[in-house]
Amino acid sequence: EEPVLLAELKPGRPQRYDWKSSCETWSVAFSPDGAWFAWSQGHCVVKLIPWPLGEAELGCKTSERKSRGGKVETRSRGAAKEKTLECGQIVWGLAFSAWPAAEDGDMDPACAVGLPCLVLATGLNDGQIKVWEVQTGHLLFSLLGHQDVVRDLSFAPNGSPILVSASRDKTLRVWDLSRDGRQVQVLSGHVQWVYCCSISPDCSMLCSAAGEKSALLWSMRSYTLIRRLEGHQSSVVSCDFSPDSALLVTASYDACVIMWDPYTGEQLRTLRHVPLHSTLDSSSEIHTSSLRSVSFSPEGLYLATVADDRLLRIWALELRSPVAFAPMTNGLCCMYFPHGGFIATGTRDGHVQFWTAPRVLSSLKHLCRKALRTFLTTYQVLALPIPRKLKEFLTYRTF
Repeated sequence: EEPVLLAELKPGRPQRYDWKSSCETWSVAFSPDGAWFAWSQGHCVVKLIPWPLGEAELGCKTSERKSRGGKVETRSRGAAKEKTLECGQIVWGLAFSAWPAAEDGDMDPACAVGLPCLVLATGLNDGQIKVWEVQTGHLLFSLLGHQDVVRDLSFAPNGSPILVSASRDKTLRVWDLSRDGRQVQVLSGHVQWVYCCSISPDCSMLCSAAGEKSALLWSMRSYTLIRRLEGHQSSVVSCDFSPDSALLVTASYDACVIMWDPYTGEQLRTLRHVPLHSTLDSSSEIHTSSLRSVSFSPEGLYLATVADDRLLRIWALELRSPVAFAPMTNGLCCMYFPHGGFIATGTRDGHVQFWTAPRVLSSLKHLCRKALRTFLTTYQVLALPIPRKLKEFLTYRTF
C-alpha cells in the first residue's frame, strides 16, 4: 500500500530580496504524546501546531500559513492554540521533551506546580539553543556554548531533563535543564560537522553522525566513546535507534542504510537505495540516491528514508527492498508519528508533508522480543539458557 499524501503545509513567501534567512525545513518533530507538531518552516520561524490537523487542512491537500511581522499567530482548537516562535536565527534542529513534574520551589515557575510541562528545544544558526514552553510559547532558556550551527538535538526519552546537541563546531554537548540549562559535558571525537544525534530509548547510548564514513557510539552514563561504527563508504548523515534500543540504523550519502547491533557493533544488514529509473545522469557528481534522513516506526518493524532521488521509501525490517514508495521533491527530513500511521517530511522549499504509513498489528513474537530487549542487552540474551534459534530471533539475526 503506497503512502498517500494527506496534507501539505506551505509557509508564506519571504520578501523577494531577503537573503538573511533561508526557507528550508531542516527539521520536523512530534511531541512524545502526539499532541503537538513542530515545523521549522524557514525564515527563523517555528510553527507549533496542535495535532491532529483540522479537517479543513486534511481535506484540502495544501494550506498556506503566513507569519505577520513577528506577531504570535494563534488558532484555537480546544485548549491548544497554534503558535509562531520567532527564533531570530535560522532553525536547524528541533526536539520535544516532557518536563518532569515540578515540586514546590523546584524547576521553572513557568510550569504549574505538580503538572508536567512540554518543552521544545530549537537549534539555531548562531550556535544558540533556545528552549520554549509549548503551552505558553514562552522562552525558558538560551543555552550558549556552541561556536557554530546547532544541527540536531535529542532529549533523553525517559523524561529526564538531559538534552544533547550536535553542531558544526564538531562537538556534541550535554545540557541539564533541571540545573538552569547547565552544560555538563562536551563530547569531542568528530573531525567534521556533526549532522545528527540520537539517544537510545533506554537512555544508555548516544549515536552521532558527522561528515565522516563512521558513526560514533557513546555511553550516556560515562559520556565516553564506546566504539566507532565503520562500514559506510561516504558521509553518515542520519541515525536512529529502534524502540527497544536493540537496533541502530545509520544513513549515508553512499545511498545505503546499515542496520547495526549497537551492543556488539555487528552489521546485521544493508539496505541499498537503488534508483527506480535507468535514465538518471551517471555523470552527476552527486549520487541522486544520497540519503538525507532515516526514522524508525514506533512499533519497530518499519523504517522510513528520504533520499535525493525524490522518493520517500518505507522498508520492512526483514526485507532488503522497500515495501512502498511515494514521490517527494527536495526531501530533507522524515519522522514517524509516535503512535504510528503517519510520517511527516520536510523539504528544501520550506514545506512539510504528512503521509499515511503502514499500520501493522505486531505479532506476539515481536511484542515479546521487544519487551525482552527493552531491558536485556545482546550479551545478556546470548547468555540465556535457551535454544540458538531463539537467541538469533531475539537479537534480530533472523525474523
